[in-house]
Amino acid sequence: MASSIFIEISIILVLAALTAVAMRILKQPTIIGYILTGIIVSPLFLNLIKSHDTLVVFSQIGVAFLLFIVGLSLNPKVIKEVGKASLITGIGQVVFTSIIGFFIAKFLGFGMITALYIATALTFSSTIIIMKLLSDKGDLDKLYGKISIGFLLVQDLIAVFILIIVSSFSEPNQALSSVLFLLIKGSLIVLLLVLISLYVLPKLEFFFAKSQELLFMFSVAWGLGLASLFYLIGLSLEIGALLAGITLSLSPYNNEVSSKMKPLRDFFIVLFFIVLGSQLIFDNFSKFLIPTIIFSLFILIGNPLIVIVLMGMLGYTKKTGLQAGFTVAQISEFSLILIALGVSVGHLTKETLSLVTVIGLVTIIGSTYLIIYSDKIYRLLEKYLSIFERKNIKKDKKKKVFDIILFGYNRIGFDFVSSFKRLKKKFLIVDYNPEVISNLMEEKIECEYGDVDDIEFLGQLDLKNIKMVVSTIPVFETNLLLIRTIRKVNRKAIILCVSHHIDEAHRLYSAGVSYVIMPHFLGGRYASMLIDKHGFNADSFNDEKKKHIVHLKKRKELGHNHPEIEKN
Repeated sequence: MASSIFIEISIILVLAALTAVAMRILKQPTIIGYILTGIIVSPLFLNLIKSHDTLVVFSQIGVAFLLFIVGLSLNPKVIKEVGKASLITGIGQVVFTSIIGFFIAKFLGFGMITALYIATALTFSSTIIIMKLLSDKGDLDKLYGKISIGFLLVQDLIAVFILIIVSSFSEPNQALSSVLFLLIKGSLIVLLLVLISLYVLPKLEFFFAKSQELLFMFSVAWGLGLASLFYLIGLSLEIGALLAGITLSLSPYNNEVSSKMKPLRDFFIVLFFIVLGSQLIFDNFSKFLIPTIIFSLFILIGNPLIVIVLMGMLGYTKKTGLQAGFTVAQISEFSLILIALGVSVGHLTKETLSLVTVIGLVTIIGSTYLIIYSDKIYRLLEKYLSIFERKNIKKDKKKKVFDIILFGYNRIGFDFVSSFKRLKKKFLIVDYNPEVISNLMEEKIECEYGDVDDIEFLGQLDLKNIKMVVSTIPVFETNLLLIRTIRKVNRKAIILCVSHHIDEAHRLYSAGVSYVIMPHFLGGRYASMLIDKHGFNADSFNDEKKKHIVHLKKRKELGHNHPEIEKN
């Protein structure tokens, strides 16, 4: 049994890789390739999926990792910045889309109940797909990305409550009590998480951060654990995973955790899109061709317009409104679940499920292109969008920009910091020692916990605009990776690295380093320069001695030791 599941998943992933390559050659989004893979392996074509439940579990793990990573970037400051806009836009879009969608459905000849279901289904957008697209595009930290995440989560909460109500039709008297009980349980758990994040997590994180492996396992356990907890109490695992990330968002180790989770996310989320594609139903949809076109156009054009108007009224720029609008230009997996529930309780026919399924496929593909090419589309529509923009607009807050990044603070990094301060340049220190990070934070020095050997972590740093990089890490392979990563995006940056071997120094120079620091040679050279400078002047050497003693005392206080006398 296990071997057959292994072979089945392997075949599906091979097909997914082939479609991804085809999409790359055709310059199309890979998400579309994964959904097409799901359609290919579904009962409609090859019928390869026999272990559906196993694939669903894997896809849920991918969803949890995706939302967990998003939560890591949503600290309370971000929530405060966009919370009001997300709440108003999320509720407003659901209300207006459902009302307009209902009248469109009635105009097309659908019955009252069917029109209500379809109109409600059209209001929900796919949080998972949008998160993945924004992440791939690198726009999660942009203003429209933050607001989009917020109102998509508002939609998800509304969807959860609607699904509870629909599933309770067999016992109508219990619907209201189920929603209230769920709200109470959810509120208590959120309150408990706030207390844990304030008083417990900082101590746990400091302990786990002493080992990269422990930090990785703690992060996986925390993210999946909270996702499971929220699922068990009746809320979605997506909300639990997101809150797990938010509770760690203020941690100095959040970027390192995020970079370690991304490979897991990328693997498992592929299975989510494959499962989504395999579940699409196309029976007898030809007679719904006209409604499919009309509803799809409404979602692809009408939904973005609703968001643009709402965000314009809130004072956001026309570009922010347009880009946020594109994130609601598709329906979600919640839409399909809602219609399937309607079929199961006898309110809808299977033809309605086929209709909504095709609308889902069309709008997912369409919105993918809208989001990926939103900048180009904006330039084409810019002059027509001014009517949605107020005079006093809210602009995106700029991210912190640093002139210098120092990798490794201990020992010689300490001296570099003094130079950076004298230069009056903005600098960031990267170190993977949690005690060093803790001390730097106490001194209010900008710092980041991270492993330089992690290419995902390096990708999160603004290496493109940096002016100088200094690495005090003496490991040749690490410095080589760092140099090559920087030179791919920045040819002008000054790069200084440490080496203890002449041959390695030559190789670093060939890779593009600006200067190689060789401590043993520099020590002798500095001492010879003192002799050149002071000659036989004993008083001058005494002055140098006093300065050196003060410097050594400071080093001792910071716990710095020379590597030759360091104890194991």
